[in-house]
Amino acid sequence: MSEKKKKDTENIIDSKKLAALEARLEGLKEELEEAKSAAAEADKKVEEAQKNASDTKSDYLRLMAEFDTFRRRTAEEKLALVGSASADTIKGLLPILDDCEIALDNLEKSSDSESAKEGTKMIFGKLTAYLKGKGLERIEAKGQDFDTELHEAVTTFPAPSDELKGKVIDVVQTGYTLGGKVLRYAKVVVGA
Repeated sequence: MSEKKKKDTENIIDSKKLAALEARLEGLKEELEEAKSAAAEADKKVEEAQKNASDTKSDYLRLMAEFDTFRRRTAEEKLALVGSASADTIKGLLPILDDCEIALDNLEKSSDSESAKEGTKMIFGKLTAYLKGKGLERIEAKGQDFDTELHEAVTTFPAPSDELKGKVIDVVQTGYTLGGKVLRYAKVVVGA
């Protein structure tokens, strides 16, 4: 074969190889574009998954905080309800306590049966001990300075001496506190 033919043949082979390489290059470029597209789509899915996870975590934390608030509020309401029920029960017993005091005063003044006096004192003692155990405290008012936080002035009366001005001269109805809170104000007569 002649040199020219050989060169022409080599050129034809080189052009076929070049065409094949160019076709292969185009195929690789298409695969690269498809891979980039798939990677971008995968990145979007990862972002969506992270956003969903973040939203779910945020919802979970909010729900836990709301539940904790609900649990605390329920416990506080339960304590308030128990305290209120206790206060209402003891408040209902106060007129009985008043009647016992009146009965004791009347029995002391009378010369009747000693056993009636003792029985009434025993009942009164048990009742006051029980209520004291539940946190009931008597408001001592007679001779004290008039205090609007503890006393309710029923009337004023001219003070027999200057020391009794602004002080409680007499107690019309005993006042009580329960757990440090005023359950019933002492109704008093104040010296003027």
